[in-house]
Amino acid sequence: MNNKTSIFGGITLIALALIVVMPIILPSVTLATEILIFALAALACNLLLGYTGLLSFGQGIFFGGGAYSASLVMLHLDFGLFGALITAIIAGALLALIVGALSIRRSGIYFVMLTLAFTQMAYFLAYTFSDLTGGDNGLLDVPRPELNFFGLTISELKSSEDFYIFVAALFSIVFIFARRVIHSPFGTTLVAIRENENRSSAVGFSTNHFKLIAFVISGAITGLAGALYAMLLNFSPLSNIDLVMSENILIMTIIGGTSSLIGSILGAGAIVLIGDLLSSIWPRWMMILGIALIAVVLFLPGGLWGGIVSLFSKLSPSKKSKKISVTEVIK
Repeated sequence: MNNKTSIFGGITLIALALIVVMPIILPSVTLATEILIFALAALACNLLLGYTGLLSFGQGIFFGGGAYSASLVMLHLDFGLFGALITAIIAGALLALIVGALSIRRSGIYFVMLTLAFTQMAYFLAYTFSDLTGGDNGLLDVPRPELNFFGLTISELKSSEDFYIFVAALFSIVFIFARRVIHSPFGTTLVAIRENENRSSAVGFSTNHFKLIAFVISGAITGLAGALYAMLLNFSPLSNIDLVMSENILIMTIIGGTSSLIGSILGAGAIVLIGDLLSSIWPRWMMILGIALIAVVLFLPGGLWGGIVSLFSKLSPSKKSKKISVTEVIK
């Protein structure tokens, strides 16, 4: 592993710098926390879409599953912070195992349709079992437990600043883990499957096995994001498991830039900021989101991060050498 692909290399340092700067430059710390939580979900989606080539509309299932499971164990079983988060991670992974095991049996448009069907089914299951999920009202009064280590209280996490630091620490750990995954032989195999699944299968790789593992990892991270979102809002709404949530996570991933983990922060930041700025002044602000997505697809195939890398490449005095450098940096 050279310096450019090191998990502690330039991309990780840029991500850490963004984490430090966001609460300073944004209007509120809560907004920065929301961006980081959705950046986690977008990062998990990127492992599927950007590195494995799987366009999944099932991310809302894992996000909502993580939010519901963490909320339920905190409300009814008095689970602490880490117990609730671990429950959400396991719930997200198990749901992804079920959805993934059945969906990857088909490819292309049929795979997409299967993930869409699972998301719709999960939504109506959550709506139907209202005694458990709260139905249309969601789960109210979700607590935000204090941070304890071996009985010693580190932080009560009551203030927005303390919770941001906790979420930022979790995001950094997941980001470094994801970097390690994509630069491992496993990650290289995922890229090979994305580029040519038939050839990967022909040389002996069990492609469905690799895709299912990618699904489980993605589901576990998305479940963690869902649990953190429930703690942020002190509320677990039905919309967490809606198809719109899956679409939003996908849009964040595409706008930020697929095949680039740093793009998850940019994509989540762009969507959350657009929603925060425009939703109060224009109810139809989602039209802006559609226009932004069309613009990115037409003019920025690499998303916002790809556009930034391309701009630096053009401004560089030695374009050729820099192009090679930034192409490596984008990974």
